[in-house]
Amino acid sequence: MNKLITLVREQRTLYMAATGLLIFLGLWQAIISILGVPIYLVPSPFDVAEALKEDYSLLASSAMLTATEAFFGFILGITIGIVVAIAFVYNKVLEELFYPVAVIVKTIPIIAIAPVLKILLGNGMEPKIVIAGLITFFPVLVNSVRGFRAVNPQLLELMHILSASKVEVFRRVRIYSSLPYIFSALKISVTMSVIGAIVGEWIGSKAGLGYLILMAMYEFNSPRLFATIGLASLIAITGFSLVSMLEKKLIRWDAGDSF
Repeated sequence: MNKLITLVREQRTLYMAATGLLIFLGLWQAIISILGVPIYLVPSPFDVAEALKEDYSLLASSAMLTATEAFFGFILGITIGIVVAIAFVYNKVLEELFYPVAVIVKTIPIIAIAPVLKILLGNGMEPKIVIAGLITFFPVLVNSVRGFRAVNPQLLELMHILSASKVEVFRRVRIYSSLPYIFSALKISVTMSVIGAIVGEWIGSKAGLGYLILMAMYEFNSPRLFATIGLASLIAITGFSLVSMLEKKLIRWDAGDSF
């Protein structure tokens, strides 16, 4: 019965989302038609669809490259973020020394870091992956630290009574309490990693969605520009959906209440 209710809710969510999208596209087309907006300023949904059809191969290859950069940057960022968070939780001195450094790095505009990384790492995928990783890193670090510490004190006391080692406490208690926090960060970071990859492509790249966005702007090709933006959004939505699906499969308990 519960599975049926969940299925109905999911189908209703998809239906409402599709309906909202159709309403948005309809309003967009109506405004363009009524006001007579030139195509070089804002294209209609039909113009964007035509651009997708005509430039399918170019857009698909560019989207694949950007998605690859975002994916590896996302993996890099969450891996380093979780490892550093574990180090901070178990070593207060490390946290006091390097947490401020992480905050400082976060406050530096990513567009200012991109040229430096390009000089250091070249024009390949590496600087784009690092930029995406930097954007992903901080939310994962903050939420992971909070999650590893958001443990039911009674569970920690019980583990102490049972003479559990730090590894056992981490594996049986802290991981479970941290997962809801970590997944909250992942759902934010997976979309931001796409932004990081695109920003990296703006600095000295000749491929990817970021490069296509710049070229479409310079050429006043607004249909291709909107099509490229739509593909970037689709990549981010896909990543968010995959993380959400994984969260539903892994988390079946309340934070801090499982052992």
